[in-house]
Amino acid sequence: MSANPGNSLRALSPTPPERGSFPLDHDGECTKQMQQYLNCLKLVKGENAPNCRLLAKGYLECRMANQLMDRDEWKNLGLPEDAKK
Repeated sequence: MSANPGNSLRALSPTPPERGSFPLDHDGECTKQMQQYLNCLKLVKGENAPNCRLLAKGYLECRMANQLMDRDEWKNLGLPEDAKK
């Protein structure tokens, strides 16, 4: 008996993530920012706290600065824009 009813290969073809894939941080360039963000999430028990969003923004900025992800606008990443100077 087949695990895939009808033997349709289409049903087994993977779909890419909506925003695409991006390289892992093998050199640990953004490890500090990632740890700060994860520690914040642990402290607030996963709540959507403003201080954790700022840490997430710092982490994503590090990833964008080190070409670990494509640069994008903050609103597209669900984060607030920087205040105008």
